[in-house]
Amino acid sequence: MRVLIWSALLLLFAVALYLIFGRKEEAKTRPAAQITITTATAQKGNIGVYLDAIGTVTPVYTASIFSQVTGVLFAVRYQEGQLVNKGDPLTDVDDRSFKATLLQAQGALQRDENLLAQAKVDLEHFRAEREAVAKQILDDQEKLVLQDEGTVKNDQGIVQFDQLQVEYCHLTAPISGRVGLRLVDPGNLVTAGSSSTANPLLVITQVQPITVIFTIPEDSLVAVQAQLRKNAKLTVDVFDRTAQKKIASGELLALDNQIDTTTGTVKVRSIFRNDDFGLFPNQFVNTRLLVQTLEGVTLIPSAAIQQNGQTSFVYVIQDKVAHLHNVKPGVTDNGLTQVEGINPGDVVANSSFDKLQDNAMVAVASTKPPAAQKPGGQGT
Repeated sequence: MRVLIWSALLLLFAVALYLIFGRKEEAKTRPAAQITITTATAQKGNIGVYLDAIGTVTPVYTASIFSQVTGVLFAVRYQEGQLVNKGDPLTDVDDRSFKATLLQAQGALQRDENLLAQAKVDLEHFRAEREAVAKQILDDQEKLVLQDEGTVKNDQGIVQFDQLQVEYCHLTAPISGRVGLRLVDPGNLVTAGSSSTANPLLVITQVQPITVIFTIPEDSLVAVQAQLRKNAKLTVDVFDRTAQKKIASGELLALDNQIDTTTGTVKVRSIFRNDDFGLFPNQFVNTRLLVQTLEGVTLIPSAAIQQNGQTSFVYVIQDKVAHLHNVKPGVTDNGLTQVEGINPGDVVANSSFDKLQDNAMVAVASTKPPAAQKPGGQGT
């Protein structure tokens, strides 16, 4: 019985050893499974250094039109939302009382001009008869001429003032732009005043050209100023709220003269032609300021770069084997990243990173990868 038991145990032990070591040998002799991946080729090209920010569309000029005289609004000569040119008629105030006052002032001026002319004739006569006229009379006549000249000048000032009042009754556009909604209807009494004492009759905003104001970090101020000192025209692209649809392209116009200490940013103004009226006053937009363009750098898809803590790396494919290479990523734009550590023409893995390891065997997928993107775009 003991012999049988020991024989059975030895047999079981032998079977276990065979299973363990036999499978290990089989695993060693079995070829390693290949990992199917897609690849991308490092390219030599140019990439832009951009500053992204949120901006506000701001008109170059905004004019709030107030009445300069008090009277009844007689006519409104514009349509709400109409585009007007500088000098186009806008509103008319009843000017009959102002014309009557002007007529009185013109009459007083005409009378005093004739009195001045008569005084000058008398003065010339007294001077011609100097020996027959007392000196006191001659002196009085000279002073009378001066008084009449002063009266005429006063009348001329009154006439000019009354003419200006009549002109104020007929308002014209001080700038070209778009008129807002009508704020006063015909038949209402309007009063002369400013924003602190009266309500505006209408508001005009210039929409062509138009500007966008946004902020840039103070750390980027040196790079921007360096470009401006070279008289470089820095391109600014404007996108919608989703940052997908490009609305317009313009250029940087001016920098503010102070840094906002609460945010550490500087306001900048960019200008756009706005031919299609795509930019609307007070609209919130996403902006991209092109500070400079890096030329002749190595570019790969951003998705090909992996992270291990603070270290960035890629898998370079050589002879169907993945080799891990540490890289130093730089500028990223439109799905492409500038890298240092690999060369243009190197093929890098672009998928299956959960399975990839250094020196792993790989098989490149036969499906054609999507076309490589080009830097500089964010949507159409």
